[in-house]
Amino acid sequence: MTAVSMAAVKELRERLGAGMVDSKKALEKANGNIEKAIEILRLKGAKGVAKREGRTTSEGLITIRETDNKVVMIELACETDFVAKNQKFIDLGEKVLDAIVKADTHCVTRSLEADAEGKTVAELINDEAAIIGEKIELRRVAEVTGDNFAVYLHRTSKDLPPQVGVVVAYEGADAETARAIAQHISFADPQYLSREDVPAAEVDKERDIVTEIAKSEGKPEVALPKIIEGRLNGFFKNVALLDQPYARDNKLSVAQVVAEAGVKVTAFARFKVGA
Repeated sequence: MTAVSMAAVKELRERLGAGMVDSKKALEKANGNIEKAIEILRLKGAKGVAKREGRTTSEGLITIRETDNKVVMIELACETDFVAKNQKFIDLGEKVLDAIVKADTHCVTRSLEADAEGKTVAELINDEAAIIGEKIELRRVAEVTGDNFAVYLHRTSKDLPPQVGVVVAYEGADAETARAIAQHISFADPQYLSREDVPAAEVDKERDIVTEIAKSEGKPEVALPKIIEGRLNGFFKNVALLDQPYARDNKLSVAQVVAEAGVKVTAFARFKVGA
């Protein structure tokens, strides 16, 4: 095998996002020819697809696209932060998002079947995964529709693409407050817009739990209803956006903040890589 330079290994890694050992071996086998090394890595990767199925994808990126009346957000996942910050992986995220937006779908299954440069999104992802040598998967897709949108992307590290994404649909003219609410959501992670949106079964389960806890603490029977409702209110503050204390001023609820700004939040979505 031909000895290869570190510069060639570095170039191959940067082009493909492949590991150093795999890149070096492919170049040696290809006698230093980068294009042939790419073919070798693709073939090796294709053979290894089944082996990668059981691997964990805890890294990745969030990317968002806004059109006239909707915003589409996806989470594309990979195994390591080295791949997550590689430009080839970032470009793949944009290609996948392009295909999903054009297909007008927000279901992962249908998104994987969408056309992407003459192949399906699933095929596109598998081809890139074969070259990179890691498991890559489209984990989530969300579509938010509305009159106006506030979008917030958060980087947990300057070297990585966005790891948290939030889309807020709202009515009103105060874009600054809407964006502040999107930032609040990125931090507070509400599950529902309002307490009325929390499924009855979930509320009933929580009520049973706090009732049992209150009784086990020996609380007076006459005081139980008030104690239970108080603890249920605490539950709603955790899961319902409008009930939550506002991140910038916890003396105010999010409902109070948006009301004062003349803003009505109609929908939201939040993704965090790996969560």
